[in-house]
Amino acid sequence: MRVTATVTVSKPTDAAPTAGRWRLLLTHPGKRKVLGLALAALVLIPLGIALWGSGSWPAGLTVDVSGPLDDANEWVIDNRDTHPLFLYFLLHFSNTATDAVDGVYQFLDAMGWLGVLVAGVLFAWRAAGLGRRGVKVAATAFGAFALCGLLGMWDATLLTIALMVVAVAVAALLGVLIGLAAGLSDRVDRALRPVLDTMQVLPAFAYLLPFVLVFGTGTPAALFCTVIYAAPPMARLTALGLRGADPAVLEASASLGASGWQRLRTARLPLARKQMLLGLNQTIMMALSMVVIAALVGAGGLGEAVYSALSTVDVGKALAAGIPIVLIAVWLDRTTAAAGDRIGESNPGGGPLHGRSAWALVSAGVVAAALAGLAIGRTWPDSWTYDISTPVNKAQEWITENLTFTEVWSREFTLWILNPLRDLLIWLPWWSVLLLVAAVAWLVGTWATALTATLSMAAIGVLGVWAKSLDTLSQVLAALVLTLALGVLAGIFCARAGRLERWLRPVLDAMQTMPQFVYLIPVVALFGVTRASAIIAAVVYALPAVVRITTQGLREVDPAALEAARSLGASTRQQLLQVQLPLARPALQLAVNQGVVLVLAVVVVGGLVGGGALGYDVVKGLSRGDMGVGMTAGVAIVCLGLVLDRITQPARRKSTSH
Repeated sequence: MRVTATVTVSKPTDAAPTAGRWRLLLTHPGKRKVLGLALAALVLIPLGIALWGSGSWPAGLTVDVSGPLDDANEWVIDNRDTHPLFLYFLLHFSNTATDAVDGVYQFLDAMGWLGVLVAGVLFAWRAAGLGRRGVKVAATAFGAFALCGLLGMWDATLLTIALMVVAVAVAALLGVLIGLAAGLSDRVDRALRPVLDTMQVLPAFAYLLPFVLVFGTGTPAALFCTVIYAAPPMARLTALGLRGADPAVLEASASLGASGWQRLRTARLPLARKQMLLGLNQTIMMALSMVVIAALVGAGGLGEAVYSALSTVDVGKALAAGIPIVLIAVWLDRTTAAAGDRIGESNPGGGPLHGRSAWALVSAGVVAAALAGLAIGRTWPDSWTYDISTPVNKAQEWITENLTFTEVWSREFTLWILNPLRDLLIWLPWWSVLLLVAAVAWLVGTWATALTATLSMAAIGVLGVWAKSLDTLSQVLAALVLTLALGVLAGIFCARAGRLERWLRPVLDAMQTMPQFVYLIPVVALFGVTRASAIIAAVVYALPAVVRITTQGLREVDPAALEAARSLGASTRQQLLQVQLPLARPALQLAVNQGVVLVLAVVVVGGLVGGGALGYDVVKGLSRGDMGVGMTAGVAIVCLGLVLDRITQPARRKSTSH
């Protein structure tokens, strides 16, 4: 009887879990999406095979935009000196930009090398505080300027700084105005958010071509694209600081009868100073990166020295110009970061001298140094320079002759990973790629995300650069996998070993401040001009951000969850795999998003060192004046960036709100 009862009861209990599993499958959002995609695949894949078969993007669905773009470029060239649009509008912007940069450069040149050196040191000292921290930052500034002169790059450094001063001033002003509008108006914030999101993910190359089309090559195009590229961080963080102001302070200000303007000036802006200074730091770093890349359009300065050296594979000269770029980046980053850390201190001056007294001392020191420089000469003495190009080139020759394993690794990586991945993507039917993009975007986001990503991918095919875009995509995917594997692993070690994180912190700080251009120099020296070189540079460039985000995400995991796991006897490995990594998923998703954006930026720049694909077309369009090819590739890069960002952006937004 007991056996019979048991068997009788077991039948409904077997059916209950089955019904529960189906109910869970139909109610869980993620599993419901997977079920919907499976059903859609059963219908769409046979339909695609029947209608379009296999193969690349059909020629009948392409539109030739290079011809109209070439015609537009020719019209601009023919009418730049006669058309009213240029004579009475754009020409004024062009002349103002040129005059502003020339004026700053002439002012710096008139100060003499000693005046500029002293001004940089005293400015860093005053901005960072008058204590021990200020002395360290001042020493960094002194070393940066001194090495720029010793390497024979003083004039190029002054031109780069002149471009930076004008670009950062205009970008910061524009960013503050946009941030004020977005921070004070919800409607403006909602309207600007997708625009700023899109601008944030676009590679730097995408900004060059439109301005070259309008202004031609030279200072104006370089300056305006730098301003547009560097303004979004200032706008975002200004709006964030205004919206994050303490409501109690604002309410107290309103209760005292302060008007809207008075509340903004006396409460909102002072409370947002720290965020705004962080925005200024990011704007400066992005402006420096863009000013260096703008050498492709005739901006001059250190970037032009790097570009001309890389074009002839002269690693020594490229390194001689690349080191000053890194030093300027470190100087600017340390100065602005230290100034931001001082906000909120009880005695920001760090000593008896502060406020107007300190600035008066700085001004007096700069004037005295400038006057002394007039007596000893304005230009950096030639006898104080050292040419490192010859020993560096000899070292590179030794590496090429003796460390042949780097060339072997590069060749094997291209042969066994890059080429098969590229061939696989190109072999896939075009409609299957669109379905795959739509499916991934819908799984991680919404139908709007899937629609945007799919339309952006389809636009690449319409432009007629389907195969080249998939070639670029294969490089991005290969670099992203390497970046995430190395970055997440390093982040795990840093999160678990505080000493290792402290050792790596200055290295990661320095790597994050270096412009994209600089990473190409050592990679070319070790691996030559190949597609693998662009990927290695992309991995190194994106690695610091992934390591930092992963480390922070793992450290922010609730300690109570880890304690509960330990109390249940979980091993260290089980705690990591079953507790820390699942709870840190938002941070890991953000790491994927940032890794994609950073990798794409360098893979495109890698067209300078053999990366090929879309990056090469952009370089070709800029260097040879073939604007049709260059603009087409630039638009395709924008579309590819939107595709890659949209399939990870919802994860980033969740993590931000989290």
